[in-house]
Amino acid sequence: MNLKSILESAVEHFADKTAIIMGGRRVSFAQLEEASNRVANALIEMGVSKGDRVATLQGSNPEFAAIFFGIVKIGGIAVPLDSRYVADELGCIFHDCQPKVLVAEDLPLESLLPALPRFDSIKHVIAFDHENEGKFTSYQEIMASSPATGVDIDIAPDDIAIISYTGGPTQNPHGVVLSHRSACTESINSAEVFEQTDKDVMMQFALPMYHQFGLTAVLLASIYRGNSIVAVPGTGRSIHSFMEAVEREKGTMYMGVPYIYALMINVARREDIQHDLSSLRLCISGGAPLPVEIIRLFKEYYGLNILDIWGQTESVSHVTVSPVDGTGKIGSSGKPMPCWEIKIFDDNDNELPPDQEGEIVVRGPVMTGFYNKPEATAETIRNGWLHTSDIGRIDEDGFLFITARKRKMIILKGQNIFPDDIEGVLAAHPKIAEARVVGVPDVIRGETVKALVRLKPGETATEQEIQQYCQGRMADYKLPREVVFTDTMPEIIPNWTRPESREVPELKLEGTG
Repeated sequence: MNLKSILESAVEHFADKTAIIMGGRRVSFAQLEEASNRVANALIEMGVSKGDRVATLQGSNPEFAAIFFGIVKIGGIAVPLDSRYVADELGCIFHDCQPKVLVAEDLPLESLLPALPRFDSIKHVIAFDHENEGKFTSYQEIMASSPATGVDIDIAPDDIAIISYTGGPTQNPHGVVLSHRSACTESINSAEVFEQTDKDVMMQFALPMYHQFGLTAVLLASIYRGNSIVAVPGTGRSIHSFMEAVEREKGTMYMGVPYIYALMINVARREDIQHDLSSLRLCISGGAPLPVEIIRLFKEYYGLNILDIWGQTESVSHVTVSPVDGTGKIGSSGKPMPCWEIKIFDDNDNELPPDQEGEIVVRGPVMTGFYNKPEATAETIRNGWLHTSDIGRIDEDGFLFITARKRKMIILKGQNIFPDDIEGVLAAHPKIAEARVVGVPDVIRGETVKALVRLKPGETATEQEIQQYCQGRMADYKLPREVVFTDTMPEIIPNWTRPESREVPELKLEGTG
């Protein structure tokens, strides 16, 4: 099976059914198929061949789905990217994957325009803003004039479908290479373990489609099952819009990050529950550690269990799932899906017995490797096992408990942040002699970014000055929330540990920081 066949099967069985709902728009499976065919033919006309990369900077909407399927239908490789990346970050990624075509919505394209001449590999840009007509290829023009006929290109299961960047380090980007086989296997298994059917209504909110979790477990699994997706724009500021959409569209499933569940708890605390969410049968949390207190409070206020899952971009999406009947263990991320095996290894790659803590390793539809990085691939996949750098234990009943992580990484509201990225920016500041970035545990956001800064002799600076310097040099979610000045840089080894029972604090709904 390949990704093209997933959409074709949905069209065969559910052609006139709504595939994606966004506000007042309703796009059927047949309309999605037609739009993706137009994109596929347009890409062929641009000279995109099998194996060529097409990078996208898009929100979660029907156009994202049409572009994605248009790329994979012709054997192209989709490179979905976070539209909040700034030009320097994108430059490192473009240098790594050498995309032939860039698809970009208005805001990210506008900020990228001055830097576009630097990216020699990009031969065509597909834009959505009418102001760019004549300057770039218009998506609207593609929909109006490109043929809607299907393309006949042979795609093997092991052909590359996606390069998904892990969020960093963008100065040395690691593109996770995923085959059609891996993406199909993962999306099918995800749909099956959640007992998904064509009657389900999947809510998509604050888990973007460019994120591998949102792409696989939300978009692809839903298309495989033929159920509708309700795409709700926005983030934490739009939590009321999300709950209104659940009530209006009778949403049955939601996959999100712990941050959204914490926001919902705070809404219930302050305003009571204003919307009927009784149609929801499954609430699933992934992308970041899920504090036990959020599980308890969400059950108290909404009467719903949150199923915790765990996985990585390198494993396509999630590896584990808590039982849908609610019989899982609090604090556990569940058991492996049928397509996965999990073990706990010590530092010498020896398997450990139950309830002993070590590195979590997995075997199944893992990535093909890191794009153009054979040494990093060989270090991560050894003897068929993907070494995750996460620390945990498996109990006697087979439940996985995540306890810490080995690699230097911060997870903020489900976003992976690599401190090396931020430290590299800070090191270029003319007043800074040394900088170190760490994650500060936060029960709402997972972690926040803290910078420790040692200034050069005779220099002075303020926290605001350093924060302003970082703006425009990195994606906004990477900006240090706190800057601490020090004369002596301490030796710090970040090692996140799951927060088990800290109180969930109040959070102002006006902001998402």
